[in-house]
Amino acid sequence: MGLSPAAVKQFYDRFGARQDSQAFYEDRALEDLAAHAAFDTARTIAEFGCGTGRFASQILTMFPELSYTGFDVSTTMLTLARGRLSPFGSRAAVHQLAPGTVHLPMSDGSADRLVSTYVLDLLPAPDIEVFFQEARRVLSPHGRLCLVSLTTGATAFPRFVTSLWSLAYRLRPQLVGGCRPIRLGDFCRPTLWDTLHHRIVTSWAISSEVLVACPASA
Repeated sequence: MGLSPAAVKQFYDRFGARQDSQAFYEDRALEDLAAHAAFDTARTIAEFGCGTGRFASQILTMFPELSYTGFDVSTTMLTLARGRLSPFGSRAAVHQLAPGTVHLPMSDGSADRLVSTYVLDLLPAPDIEVFFQEARRVLSPHGRLCLVSLTTGATAFPRFVTSLWSLAYRLRPQLVGGCRPIRLGDFCRPTLWDTLHHRIVTSWAISSEVLVACPASA
């Protein structure tokens, strides 16, 4: 049993800027995501779980034509993200979601890219299913869903680290911020999505799953 939505908000309100300390294992996966997201052909990007705005700042710096909308449940994270993204002016906006919210306050087909990194591994499986449905709704016809999550290691030692992480999650999810290894590919139904890029990236024995997909044609 993971953290309740209210407990997730409370944890990340306390955790705050320490979120950026996880860059040591996140950055390689984020770099791989950025390399396959085709941000250069997008105009609008939305992020489910903007955190401190670290990844958004990198994207907006690299691609000056992009406009960005971020969402998060944590009041602390929103404050940090607004401060970090303030140099981008009207190109960037962040909004708060109620704890447990998976539906995005966005118009149908309004995002060229929908990004979520290290957030879906906080959610129960039914909410992840709903998120994938929401992604199809908010993405433009040629949009891309761009995801990273914790996942199971592909070789012996990363698998051992995965087992320790999963045990900590079962015993006391607060120790791992409510996150646990998941398999994004299990939620990316081939009848609904065309997978453009799918890779497991391991850094410091912690494995991350990178997935880029677009809505399948009817």
